[in-house]
Amino acid sequence: MVKIKILHRYDVSPPANSVSATALPLTFFDIPWLLCPPMQRLFFYDSPQSLPSFVQTTLPLLVRSLSLALRCFFPFAASLVLPLVPPQKPYILYCNGDSLSLTVAESPADFAELVSDKGRHAMLIHPLVPQLPLPHTSDGARMWPLMAIQVTLFPNEGICVGVQFLHVAADGRSFNHFMKSWASIHRSSGAPACVDPGDPSPFYDREGVKDLNGLEPILLKDWWSCVGSSPSPISIEPLLAVADKVRATFVLGKAHIDGLKAQVLSQLKNDHVDSESDTIHLSTFVVTCAFVWVCMIESKQIEHQRRDQSSSQSGIDELCSFCFVADCRGRLKYSMPSTYVGNYLGIYFLSERKRTLLGKSGISHAVRAIGRKVKEVERGGGLRGAEGWIRDWKVFDNGELVTVAGSPRLKVYDTDFGWGKPTKSHVVQIDISGAIALAESRNGDGGVEVGLALTRVCMEKFVCLFEKGSKSFMSL
Repeated sequence: MVKIKILHRYDVSPPANSVSATALPLTFFDIPWLLCPPMQRLFFYDSPQSLPSFVQTTLPLLVRSLSLALRCFFPFAASLVLPLVPPQKPYILYCNGDSLSLTVAESPADFAELVSDKGRHAMLIHPLVPQLPLPHTSDGARMWPLMAIQVTLFPNEGICVGVQFLHVAADGRSFNHFMKSWASIHRSSGAPACVDPGDPSPFYDREGVKDLNGLEPILLKDWWSCVGSSPSPISIEPLLAVADKVRATFVLGKAHIDGLKAQVLSQLKNDHVDSESDTIHLSTFVVTCAFVWVCMIESKQIEHQRRDQSSSQSGIDELCSFCFVADCRGRLKYSMPSTYVGNYLGIYFLSERKRTLLGKSGISHAVRAIGRKVKEVERGGGLRGAEGWIRDWKVFDNGELVTVAGSPRLKVYDTDFGWGKPTKSHVVQIDISGAIALAESRNGDGGVEVGLALTRVCMEKFVCLFEKGSKSFMSL
């Protein structure tokens, strides 16, 4: 792991007196994310700059534009207030003068290697992730900073903007709204009126979230049951936990995805499944997740077999679980502005037998299982089972749970600070969570990028399975 050089640390606030003191209560959509480790995302840009030029020109504008962005997105400079005694509810509090930690650093690492799709040691990118400041105690509660940012210069090569934030503050849509607003202000040279007129203002009114099913007290009670007498956000595990991990990015172009859909339909026909009567949901998200999930399960079998050398069918009858989230804006009985800042995600679990997923029709079976759950959400079942969003983690997280981070719909590659599209964007926390990181293909062809972190032996197996599968799709 290459060491970076810290150049400066700033505490960036919204412009003076531009934001009033505000307390934002958590909603039932927020409470489950109190148990989620911080989100970590990196944006890499090809922007060759010398250190003096960066310090004199780029850095002051980054600080100024961030301050202006925080005027509208002030909760990211606020604190999560965690009461120390149940059954009180945590909330987000912004006070005049609150700030966000911005670290500026320089790295001698190989920029080209960090933005490559090829497999590389997972620890290489971790120095680019900012550290959240430590909490402090005030008035019988613990105050946790919600976000930290780090901008790292690779002299004469590029820039990395790294962000770490607590998921309880915002879902992916809210976070990307903030990042694109900051980028837009920076791109426009930080003029006071430079916010894109086409960029609608963030919406914070929690009264708009209707708890028609009485979910909040259930989820709050379950959260207190989980944390006991020491409420705190779950921290990211130490780097030692990723010491044996390899990261890589896999791209499925539109032609691959169309071929995969055709292959699934052909398999269903061979299995005498009527895709019309069963109304299979064959979206890009569903087929991508199904293909990658099955490949991950098969690639991990090699480690299971090494641990249990007495059987080549190790754990074949185990349940494999899959979890994804879906934006509920526009999917519930009441409307919510698309610019709502907070969490508005439903959490959905499903399980299938490993034997079935590794069988001849494993991918098509996974497509049907994931598609069935997606279709349920689309038909108004976004809150079905929501009372178990916290309890279900204990049931499904049995060591064979795969989750999804990110979404092609978030358009992370539209985050342009004036340096052009990001060369690469990484979701860092998948090194620990083992999640599938999804993003739109950078070249805009309708494809999907898939980020993974696996042990070296599993990654080698996954690469073989992915390449073999991709070729089979193109042969149809």
